[in-house]
Amino acid sequence: MTHALLAHYGLLQNMHVVKPVPARDKDLCRFHADDYVSFLRGITPETQQDQLRQLKRFNVGEDCPVFDGLYSFCQTYAGGSVGGAVKLNHEYCDIAINWAGGLHHAKKCEASGFCYVNDIVLSILELLKVHQRVLYVDIDIHHGDGVEEAFYTTDRVMTVSFHKFGDYFPGTGDIRDIGYSKGKYYSLNVPLDDGIDDESYQSLFKPIMGKVMEVFRPGAVVLQCGADSLSGDRLGCFNLSIKGHAECVKYMRSFNVPLLLLGGGGYTIRNVARCWCYETGVALGVELEDKMPQHEYYEYFGPDYTLHVAPSNMENKNSRQLLDEIRSKLLDNLSKLQHAPSVQFQERPPDTEFPEADEDQEDDDRRSDDSDDENEGKPFGRVKTELLDTESKDMDDKKGERASATEMNASFADISIKASNSGSAAAPPPTATDVKLEQGNSNKPDQSAPASATDMNL
Repeated sequence: MTHALLAHYGLLQNMHVVKPVPARDKDLCRFHADDYVSFLRGITPETQQDQLRQLKRFNVGEDCPVFDGLYSFCQTYAGGSVGGAVKLNHEYCDIAINWAGGLHHAKKCEASGFCYVNDIVLSILELLKVHQRVLYVDIDIHHGDGVEEAFYTTDRVMTVSFHKFGDYFPGTGDIRDIGYSKGKYYSLNVPLDDGIDDESYQSLFKPIMGKVMEVFRPGAVVLQCGADSLSGDRLGCFNLSIKGHAECVKYMRSFNVPLLLLGGGGYTIRNVARCWCYETGVALGVELEDKMPQHEYYEYFGPDYTLHVAPSNMENKNSRQLLDEIRSKLLDNLSKLQHAPSVQFQERPPDTEFPEADEDQEDDDRRSDDSDDENEGKPFGRVKTELLDTESKDMDDKKGERASATEMNASFADISIKASNSGSAAAPPPTATDVKLEQGNSNKPDQSAPASATDMNL
């Protein structure tokens, strides 16, 4: 539904749209345990009754049901996020988007909250090969517990989560959870109550994130844009408008730091599609008309057929005093950080390989797309992925310039945006941490993946 809106609003013509290529087992095992990945690869609805012990061990079956194509699904959305990180690392784009990603609850050895593979952690590990520090920001209504846990003991990744706190899944994310050891004060949690509106949300988001960007100075930002924090969500209890939610994207974009936008939760699907369409426009710097163009999912958006939805009149339980206390506490935590911690030069993991695209396969794909389009000639046929002719030329030019660089392959998918006004933040000087990366060039020291509370496989 989101892709259809992007196509009919004319946004795809301003983007490079890349077909997802699945992540491999070894890519997933950079964070997840080998036996857990093996379990996901083998489980099917037909065999799950024979593996009840394993289902319980890996927390699969209830909130994380088994379905046909489960492992392929995991490979595809993880591939999109890691592929976006690779594109950012090699400066093929300034903003990369994977709305299918953002599954922030998955842990090293278990599924959680509809999340099986943590594509966010995998993409951050990829970004850490080039950037000394990576910032993770989460505006889903649920706490980003899986990502926070993964990087809880390192100062190379700062995690900031704005979420509903209290008797609410996953039950974590107290303001007092600040990180541990070298990661102390590098985890920020913003616990919120029901009914928070745009004004109240931004009174926290902008001051806190402004200070984070000043103190932490990340080389790249990953923003999880879960849409269950919107007003009217079937599981959420916030009262944000689409513009209020998108203001977070607009604000993080304004820093001109490489940005990876990911999806996440959202359970009123018409509003999820509205939100991510509008936020794609924000990433591109394009303001979209409220009147929705007709397309194949048009009937979902009645009776108004507009892009925006008015917030409700629900009570905002976040008092001004409470918001002031939260903001004051978190800004105080940030004041205790050393500015821009850096990393000693060490050996780092190799670049994620990207085998060259198979032109014959691309031709087959296009023929398949043409043959599958049964609605050709009808007003609203199924939207097909649009590949810009300029993309292959741009990629060839870039590869020519980087002939001496490590060979890459285009095995992951993302939606990459070349923003007209974005730039790269200068990399601060190196210092010591507990992670391993090899020396890169003088402007972008290579670093290792961070140490973590979950003892990642590198």
